[in-house]
Amino acid sequence: MKRELIKTIQEKEVQLSKLKAHVDKSSVCSELYNKVVLEKAILKKELEKLEQNTFVKRIKSLLPRKKTLICDYFKN
Repeated sequence: MKRELIKTIQEKEVQLSKLKAHVDKSSVCSELYNKVVLEKAILKKELEKLEQNTFVKRIKSLLPRKKTLICDYFKN
């Protein structure tokens, strides 16, 4: 999953580099460029979430869990 996201992000960067030269020439290219920029940003955010979740999961697995007892709810 992570490799696929990285590969897709790289493809978006290639598309952006090709479109960058034509952005000023037509409105269609400009719109397409903006669309690809948004798609790349979304993919980067998904990749960030994937990396963040695995890191958080590792930390949570190392920390001891405190069990909550019924009497804990009635403490003043």
